[in-house]
Amino acid sequence: MKNFVVAASFAAALMSTTAASAADLEVTHWWTSAGEAASVAEFARVFEEETGNTWVDSALAGSGTGANPVIISRILGGNPMGATQMNTGRDAEELIQAGLMRDLTDIADEMGVRDFYVDESLLEPCTYEGRIYCFPVNIHSWDWLWLSTAAYEEIGQPVPTNWDEYVATWPALEEAGILPFGLASGWPISGVPGVLMAGIGGSDLVLAVNRDKDVEAVRGEEFRKVAEAMDALRGVLSPDMMVPSFGDVGNQILAGEVAGNIHGDWLQGDLQVAGGVPGEDYECLPGLGLNDQLTGGGDSFYFPVLPDGTDPEVVEAQTQLARLLISPEAQLAFNLKKGSMPIRTDIDLSGANACMQKAIPLLDNGLLPSGDFALSSDTQQQLQDLSIEFIDNDSISVDDYIDRYASIIESAD
Repeated sequence: MKNFVVAASFAAALMSTTAASAADLEVTHWWTSAGEAASVAEFARVFEEETGNTWVDSALAGSGTGANPVIISRILGGNPMGATQMNTGRDAEELIQAGLMRDLTDIADEMGVRDFYVDESLLEPCTYEGRIYCFPVNIHSWDWLWLSTAAYEEIGQPVPTNWDEYVATWPALEEAGILPFGLASGWPISGVPGVLMAGIGGSDLVLAVNRDKDVEAVRGEEFRKVAEAMDALRGVLSPDMMVPSFGDVGNQILAGEVAGNIHGDWLQGDLQVAGGVPGEDYECLPGLGLNDQLTGGGDSFYFPVLPDGTDPEVVEAQTQLARLLISPEAQLAFNLKKGSMPIRTDIDLSGANACMQKAIPLLDNGLLPSGDFALSSDTQQQLQDLSIEFIDNDSISVDDYIDRYASIIESAD
């Protein structure tokens, strides 16, 4: 009943401020996979039903790597969209500092966001000089190992319960003609070192590298284990085995063609769209089955400052969407399809699938800072380029990888 009252009160407040005539609001995002498209459609549906405005969808291909430059260029060029999704992190910090993003503090105070956010640290990247400039809409974590039930049935072994057990099955999988580890080309490799760092190296290593920029930690024994795990991965990979998108890897897992994959929990959305059922068709191991803390990240919405002379109804539509994105109804509808955890503590998650149910209790242990949170876009790109090169080029030794990783962290801001 409490959740119903919260939702009903929100809807009434929103409708009381709805403009007399509708406005078109362009929204940019990079949610283009099957699961992502289904989830963002929920935001659009609730926005249009509750406000009477029109969500003008501008999906951009290429995930953050390809979409971020387009988004930033448009805002800097004086042609801003009405709202845009970006990673919860440092991608927009220069735009905020330049006064090009709308201040959402009054809306945040009105809605009491600090009272219902699962982890208030999520708001830190949105905060500049004490003011709030974006709203995180979910909690995503890269820290997941996805395993194929069909692949392990084929080799007659139980599905592993942690990373070490999984690695031990690689010879049997290869003998059966099953690819031990699936990977999409390009950016999906960027999250793998961080997941290995949290799972194999542990929480202290993540804090030392991502938060403290501790070069000696990169040169230490715990990080060497991470680099050696990356080396083992490339031993069962080759560029001609990679598929175009992470959704394709999900299909390979369901078909039993690939035994496992490290990828963020947004893969759940695509697995669900493809008809996969956790616990039946695939298994999901948070923290590689080794760590009870997850690195926290996800998606936030920003609202660019619109040019002088913009129709006031469009500005009001921005306000309405900002409120709606973190409303109980929109949070539940969006996140159950996205595969991410909602940012609210006051909604009923009994309908969440088995993977999300594993993740929710781990939030009580606090979130570790992901690369998106702690590292600039430039630093993240350098690390991604290094990981792609390392996977593709066997001549780069583990020592070379560690040295180059340390050099990037040493110069990180």
